[in-house]
Amino acid sequence: MPDPVYDVIRAGSVQAPTRLLLAHGAGAGMDHDFLTRLSTLLAGSELEVIRFNFPYMSKRAQDGKRRPPDRQPVLLAHWRAMVAEFAHPRLFIAGKSMGGRMAAEIADDVNAAGLFVLGYPFHPPAKPDAWRGEILKQIKTPTLLLQGERDSFGSRLELADFPFSACVDVQWLQDGDHSFKPRKASGRTEPENLAQAAAHIKCFIEAQAQEAALGAALQGVNDEN
Repeated sequence: MPDPVYDVIRAGSVQAPTRLLLAHGAGAGMDHDFLTRLSTLLAGSELEVIRFNFPYMSKRAQDGKRRPPDRQPVLLAHWRAMVAEFAHPRLFIAGKSMGGRMAAEIADDVNAAGLFVLGYPFHPPAKPDAWRGEILKQIKTPTLLLQGERDSFGSRLELADFPFSACVDVQWLQDGDHSFKPRKASGRTEPENLAQAAAHIKCFIEAQAQEAALGAALQGVNDEN
């Protein structure tokens, strides 16, 4: 059940060595089926997943009235508040579409252990001239971008020459749309793509843990010398 104070849904062990904060997209809240299923695939003894609502979505949940997303300064401030409230030695931040775009804007500032973007909205559908995504050219936080190959907000073809930062690892979900859903004719299923996305996230977290451990060991050797 959602936490009545912070409007969050927690899954996995509160004692887990790694914590993931997960934000929703523009049109659906933290209890959306996509985020619910992804959290189920990820959460456990090694990873706690905390989903949360932005202020406008919390108000919608209370009175049922649809509202447009909050302005960017409000979204960013709420992201920072969530990072402070649920601080953790190994805190990863993540978001679906708009939530991921906002997470990318704060990742470097909050010293996140890593960032996961689930379908970055590079441009509105059918409006390729309204381009966004400059942050992904310069971000320094280890980042995993999971994008459907035929995402109408930024497809594999459109992004073929995009100059991503060296810190961004891009993984494509076969024939996936903005929610990773493939066409039936592709022979791929939505659960398969979502499971693949979860597997990529787990591998990325493990790789970052190994890199951090190696860095700590090397620092220890340097201190001894």
